[in-house]
Amino acid sequence: MTEAIEQIAIKESWSVPGSYGDVLFEYAAVREFGSGLIDLSPRGRMLVSGTEAVQFLNGLITNDMKTLAENSWMPAAFPNVQGRLIASVRVIRLKDEGTACPAFLIDTEAATHERVRKAIERFTLAGDFRVNDITTQTTHLSVQGKKAAKVIGSIIGEEAAGLPPNSAKQLTWQESEVTVVRATHTAEDGFDLIANVVAAKELWDALRDAGARPVGYDALEILRIEAGLPQYGVDMDDSNVVTEAALDTAVSYTKGCYVGQEIIARIKYRGHVAKKLSRVVFDQAAKIEAGMTIRSTEGKEAGRITSTTYSPHLGHTIALGYLKYEYIAAGTNVKIIAHDEEIPGQVSDLPFVRGTSV
Repeated sequence: MTEAIEQIAIKESWSVPGSYGDVLFEYAAVREFGSGLIDLSPRGRMLVSGTEAVQFLNGLITNDMKTLAENSWMPAAFPNVQGRLIASVRVIRLKDEGTACPAFLIDTEAATHERVRKAIERFTLAGDFRVNDITTQTTHLSVQGKKAAKVIGSIIGEEAAGLPPNSAKQLTWQESEVTVVRATHTAEDGFDLIANVVAAKELWDALRDAGARPVGYDALEILRIEAGLPQYGVDMDDSNVVTEAALDTAVSYTKGCYVGQEIIARIKYRGHVAKKLSRVVFDQAAKIEAGMTIRSTEGKEAGRITSTTYSPHLGHTIALGYLKYEYIAAGTNVKIIAHDEEIPGQVSDLPFVRGTSV
């Protein structure tokens, strides 16, 4: 086999289970014990470089790449011409190494990987703008919890553990280059490690030996909803204007033109969105499902549920969902009618759980 084929074979054999045996134990690894280990390798990763990388990216996404410093990251969104959401991403600016050719690492959800790749690859012949999809050549592991810095420090080193919020750095671990990103996926402190796929198992084992406990996707789903983080294809899609999906920090209103900018800016300066992704906490543990209608206390239709889970931390059922603008204020009382039962709830600030994220 060629090296490329070997890498793909290793990647495909590295499965990501829903659970490693006990969902609540895995949840507690992050919330209580302070060091959960999550394999995020199914997400998409693309390197963008070239002397015109800033110019081209700024024409495609909502945040301002001109303000993104080396070794730091910011959230952004790819909208279409109607201002509707193609993908929510994280853009990491890597160290330029003294050249005039900036390099960016775009990290996106698995569901939007192909959308982002197609959106940016079509401009590769328009100028000095290069795209390299490194998804199958890399692994993406994350340590989440209040002890994450201690675990990362013991494996990668104190330079990695001391990274400030929203920062990233390319470091060396056992002769392998690792991009360390300080970021949360759970409302707890966290670090993402992006490395060559051939180092995946060795890095995973080293993090486990340092005290990080494996966390599957079922526990991650609870943690995600508690953190108030929307998921593409579940809580948002291309039927939503970017600002409906609670992605306010991903939008710059001072940069120049980009695809969909006119619609997004017009909504901000002429009024507000008709609905917005919001968080609702219910007064009890209840069987609430995605798609259920959220109602006002008077029984009027106020919105719909998109994601829901029971929060072990809060002892209540919580949900993400779209609410009409007049109901989005924190503290607004709402209800769900489920199985002939009226379940009261209240609109909440996000996140539901405020952990140790820095």
